[in-house]
Amino acid sequence: MPLILRLALPSPLRRLFDYLPPKGAVEEQLRPGVRLRVPFGRREVVGVLIEVAQETEVPPDKLRKALQLLDERPPLPSALFELCQWSAQYYQHSLGDTLSWALPALLRQGEPAERRLQRFWIAQPDARPEDPRLARAPRQREALKTLRQHPHGVLHELLGQLGLVKDSLDLLQAKGLVKVETRYHQPTRHQGSWLAQAELPLNGEQRLAYEAVRAGSGFHCYLLEGVTGSGKTEVYLQLIRATLEAGRQALLLIPEINLGPQTLGRFEQRFNARIALLHSALTDRERMDIWLAARDGELDIVVGTRSALFTPLKHPGLIIVDEEHDASYKQQEGLRYHARDLAVVRARFENLPVVLGSATPSLESLHNADQGRYAHLRLSLRAGGAQPPRFERLDVRSRPLDSGLSQPLLKAMGATLERGQQVLVFLNRRGFAPTLLCHDCGWLAQCPRCDARMTYHRGSGELRCHHCDHRQAPPRHCPSCGKLDLRPVGAGTERAEERLQLLFPDIPVLRIDRDTTARKDALGKLLRTIHSGVPCILVGTQMLAKGHHFPKVTLVAVLDADSGLFSADFRASERMAQQIVQVAGRAGRAEEPGQVLIQTHLADHPLMVQLAEEGYPAFARQALQERRAAGLPPFAYLALLRADAHRQDQVENFLEAAYHVAEGLAVNLALPQVELLGPVPAPMERRAGRHRAQLLLQSSSRAPLHRLLGIWVVQLESLPEARQVRWSLDVDPIDLF
Repeated sequence: MPLILRLALPSPLRRLFDYLPPKGAVEEQLRPGVRLRVPFGRREVVGVLIEVAQETEVPPDKLRKALQLLDERPPLPSALFELCQWSAQYYQHSLGDTLSWALPALLRQGEPAERRLQRFWIAQPDARPEDPRLARAPRQREALKTLRQHPHGVLHELLGQLGLVKDSLDLLQAKGLVKVETRYHQPTRHQGSWLAQAELPLNGEQRLAYEAVRAGSGFHCYLLEGVTGSGKTEVYLQLIRATLEAGRQALLLIPEINLGPQTLGRFEQRFNARIALLHSALTDRERMDIWLAARDGELDIVVGTRSALFTPLKHPGLIIVDEEHDASYKQQEGLRYHARDLAVVRARFENLPVVLGSATPSLESLHNADQGRYAHLRLSLRAGGAQPPRFERLDVRSRPLDSGLSQPLLKAMGATLERGQQVLVFLNRRGFAPTLLCHDCGWLAQCPRCDARMTYHRGSGELRCHHCDHRQAPPRHCPSCGKLDLRPVGAGTERAEERLQLLFPDIPVLRIDRDTTARKDALGKLLRTIHSGVPCILVGTQMLAKGHHFPKVTLVAVLDADSGLFSADFRASERMAQQIVQVAGRAGRAEEPGQVLIQTHLADHPLMVQLAEEGYPAFARQALQERRAAGLPPFAYLALLRADAHRQDQVENFLEAAYHVAEGLAVNLALPQVELLGPVPAPMERRAGRHRAQLLLQSSSRAPLHRLLGIWVVQLESLPEARQVRWSLDVDPIDLF
């Protein structure tokens, strides 16, 4: 019997596929993890070898031969290969798809797992600007002078940054004064000290946290809970310096792509190191170059968003997850992994420390610290002696609001600006107004494809659905009654910006949301204005709440703090508390004290009172007690089966069939801990023209739930009703929407 290759293919099917070895391949080359190009149906795909077997259940005449072996060695290190296998099993996802998430797009397409050859322009050793042939060629002469300053050559892609023009270089090459070399780009290794800038002195709490992590050996998880402005980043930096000195690499995860440039800038100022930033805005080639450089040990520090978790490191030494509570770490499509949780698993596989940092830790992480799984490190003091901001609940019941702004708030803003300081206005709602209303009949602008209202964007002159991105021009008259009195209702960041520009005509009003930062470097320009220190008003969404350091901001205003108190999602209050505390933390981070004004219609709500007077730790303790009493995470484990289709009956039939299969499995496997809740319509029942519903599985223990899921998903794939719907299983969902 010939060798049988068992491959994981990029397919949603949760199974492996058997093939014969390609022509010319020998057994020693067929190592688990290598890629092969294989026929699959009528097309060719790239699969990953999982194991070599001696027998197969596929009839011999049905076995197909692999077309090509693509690797001499597996592109993924063994620890990451193991992590992908663990992730596929835990999240009940196809192993082939899971490996696709871990590999750069070009490797998934079959490109060689090698860095590309690059062109370098180099001055000939004997070339001189005084050469008579350059007497009447000033541009060529200047270009030669520039090249002579770079004896190792100038990368072709960097010519423009040095003011070099290819036409001039071509003429110099024709004269034999410059040459072009094609070689692999080798990043310059640091020499001497790793530090390009002196470290800041650590206070007592920072020193204890730093030494606690350094004292450990091998795998350990540390929860670094530090109030906003307490200097968590300085602890990160000094831990990374120690990691570099030990000859190891560091991986830092950040929640948002918008935090990337400022984080990279701070790291480049501090370290003489090879640093790269990984995020979704890079080209496929740029991502693969960084991925391969990190794998081959030619990068010292990798900073990236959640997908950077799968970046291989030749000498891994430390993983840091900043703002570990942030929901952005949860992937909501395809492989629905949580980067924070997988970071802990990866650190265990690679036997290295992992630090989870936040001013407002998730309740799951706090519970793990309470149970002794994580070491809990606390920073309760702001760095540099800065004082915590003072909270004030501003009851706006019966008060007139001007585009969502109350008079006491406007008065406080005016006083702050007169002192030459800056104001941050937080409103987590983009657009001019949440919707358009007919004043005569009460018609509201509904999205034709979703159970949601359209948001009015005055800048672009359109109604826009923030769920399916449907866009249309506002109607000239009411579609219901024909009247012309259509009014924008409520306030978004665009409306707040417009009103503040009228109220404070001499003060710059800077709006920071997804609409104003879409263009390249748009956010950078806004941040540079803020950091210049001029008095200004910042208006923005949650993009402003994360990780930014604004020394001149002394007043933070939260316009709509009540929304998290009325959600059907049990995590809504936790997110609201985290958001308020995070945005409040932008105030008073330097010498001037900070003030936080929270506009609310529920100033006496216990949660609001507790958050303002006792802070996030008290809220978290109370919330954990409530979760324990209700049997909710982190004291229970969830899996959510979602389904959608063009017809409602198709969704209902599939979920009813899924329910009966799960119910039978729970009985046959004797798993009384697993409860089935539903099926029920999704909170937004129709989205992008498709009907949606869901079935929730809940268990007091993780093992019984996963035992059921492993069998259940295989049976779901074979249900006739499954062919009529799109369905997905979300293990450990962070929202039930």
